[in-house]
Amino acid sequence: MTARQLLPLIHMGLTDIRRHKLRSFLTMLGMVFGVGSVVAMLAVGEGASQQALDAIRKLGSQNIILSSVKPPEGGAEGIQRSSRMNTYGLLYDDEKRILETIPGVVRTVPARFMRKQGMLGALSMELRVVGTTAAWFEVVARPVVAGRLLTPRDEVSRATVCVLTENGARKLLAGQHTIGQTLRLGSTFFEVVGIVRNAESTGGMQTPDRETDVYIPMKTGIERYGEVDMQRSASSRSMEKVELSQIIVEMRDTDAVEPGMLAIEAMLRYFHKKDDFRIDVPLALLREAEATKRRFNVVLGSIAAISLLVGGIGIMNIMLASVTERTQEIGIRRAIGARRSHIVLQFLVETCVLSIGGGLIGLVLGSIIPLLITLLADMPTAIRPYSLVLAFTISAGIGIVFGLYPARRAARLDPVEALRRD
Repeated sequence: MTARQLLPLIHMGLTDIRRHKLRSFLTMLGMVFGVGSVVAMLAVGEGASQQALDAIRKLGSQNIILSSVKPPEGGAEGIQRSSRMNTYGLLYDDEKRILETIPGVVRTVPARFMRKQGMLGALSMELRVVGTTAAWFEVVARPVVAGRLLTPRDEVSRATVCVLTENGARKLLAGQHTIGQTLRLGSTFFEVVGIVRNAESTGGMQTPDRETDVYIPMKTGIERYGEVDMQRSASSRSMEKVELSQIIVEMRDTDAVEPGMLAIEAMLRYFHKKDDFRIDVPLALLREAEATKRRFNVVLGSIAAISLLVGGIGIMNIMLASVTERTQEIGIRRAIGARRSHIVLQFLVETCVLSIGGGLIGLVLGSIIPLLITLLADMPTAIRPYSLVLAFTISAGIGIVFGLYPARRAARLDPVEALRRD
């Protein structure tokens, strides 16, 4: 069929749609809401997944995070006991052994968590203090809100400087003006040199600074507060001794992460009699989160596609009614020489206009809804080009498939019988 023959058929189809504006509009609504829901739901799912993936990536895909964990109460043999002290968790020797024996290790970053009474101006409250090195901010990147980070020079000189996190700044009602002021931690005074942003917990794993309030140089903490942090146990009157609360191990590349994790775990199991440590691997969580994201998008897309299916059924229902309504018109056209293919094309033009037009409006609606969700509910959303293409392609395909049956039914009408019907 030539373009000259096709244009009149397209014109006839558009004319019939304009003749029944309300019916055509109501028929299109199924496609509008179907496409809009597909785009919006995928955008919401993509935004939530991307937020989780970004948070995991910030932990470093080449890092292995070791944390001290108090063994179960029944594990008395796993805890070194003195008369009133329980010793457990990661050791300084563990860090040395990892550096010296585990292949692929680039560096290790130790950290000690302490609870100290903090005082800034007239405000006083308990803060969680982390003694660590300047390398911590290199292996676990955190945006600087104000001031600067800890430096190797602070570590070497055992400087009494500290970096607040947003969490600690909020507790102390501190802001950018706090840079240069003095913060008292226990009996030691520190100069506030910077403020950094915290990160939320992700994928069931707490980020290293989820509850952190203050960072201080590791050697300064050891010099001012001793080699270990003494904490009174909540369940007994004994004291708890933990040398290192955390060790972040940076591997050479992602290929070395899983073998390195297995080697570190085997080494720690050999030297630790009970489960007084935990190993978190951001790379494994990242892969799991990406797989979950794919499954989540498939589920959301499938649920939203049901709306498109309903919209397609609505188009087919209206077109079947249109065939019945226009039986005599079809009979006249067949009697004066119109072929069956002409009748099929005429009705397909109408269904395609309804489905494609509804799809285009649905794309606009589906792009607006995520913006409103982000604006009003403060939820992250992300519209991906593939979701727009997928939704529009499905809407056009459904329009053709569900319009084909009414079109072929109209084309198969006998001209004589069609002319005799009222």
